[in-house]
Amino acid sequence: MRVGIFAKTFAGSTPFEVLGAARATGYQCVQYNMACSGLSALPTNISRETATAVARAAVQTNVQIAAVSATYNMIDPNRNVRLKGREAFAEIAKNAHAMGTNLLTVCTGSCDATDQWRHHPDNASEAAWREMSAEFEHLIAIADTFDVYVGIEPELANVVSSAAKARRLLDQFASSRLKIVLDPANLFEVETPQNRQHIIEAAIDLLSGAIVMAHAKDRDAAGGFTTCGAGVIDFAHFIQSLRKAGFDGALVTHGLMATDALPVSAYLTALLQA
Repeated sequence: MRVGIFAKTFAGSTPFEVLGAARATGYQCVQYNMACSGLSALPTNISRETATAVARAAVQTNVQIAAVSATYNMIDPNRNVRLKGREAFAEIAKNAHAMGTNLLTVCTGSCDATDQWRHHPDNASEAAWREMSAEFEHLIAIADTFDVYVGIEPELANVVSSAAKARRLLDQFASSRLKIVLDPANLFEVETPQNRQHIIEAAIDLLSGAIVMAHAKDRDAAGGFTTCGAGVIDFAHFIQSLRKAGFDGALVTHGLMATDALPVSAYLTALLQA
């Protein structure tokens, strides 16, 4: 495994600035965001020069581009918002190889009209599942066209809100283009230590073979998100469980301030080397 970080953790509007900051704080790879190239997070036009600048910066800084974020609200009540998000996904997919990666990350969205990260009761409906599935038909076709993979991150507030629903989605499409990004902090809010370990192990067992990236975000005792290592998740156990399942990809931290980047990389690196 290698230690990574969300590139947009760091200030900067050029890939060299951002990847240089990642390298300086101990990271081997990043989950890139097009905002780090001075664009919006979901641009509908990426020049070849912009794309190749990312790959060039990766070589110069020795920081791998593990993936590029292409997350949009796949079930936004406004279909025009969905269409624009899909257009941006296609543009990022078209340029992914030039940037040095073949993985785009997504979440499955919420029926909430103003915040794709906020729970909505309709997210659990079969209607929402059908809407999301229709969107994945498009994404798989785009992924086939540009030879990329779609890393889906289960989120409690989204349609794919659990490992079981992620498994359902994978089985439904049976497409090699669909993969999983697993964040242990997205699998529960408040649980006992024993239950936390059981939930994490069960999720890894259920999704084993499809996990292409792991995230390292933490939960505090009240169920809120916090910096990796500052909360209740046993990351030594998480890493051990991933290794047992044969995972050897990027472990990417996020949800932290740039000032916390160095101690978090040291914490995760020590766990990986233990």
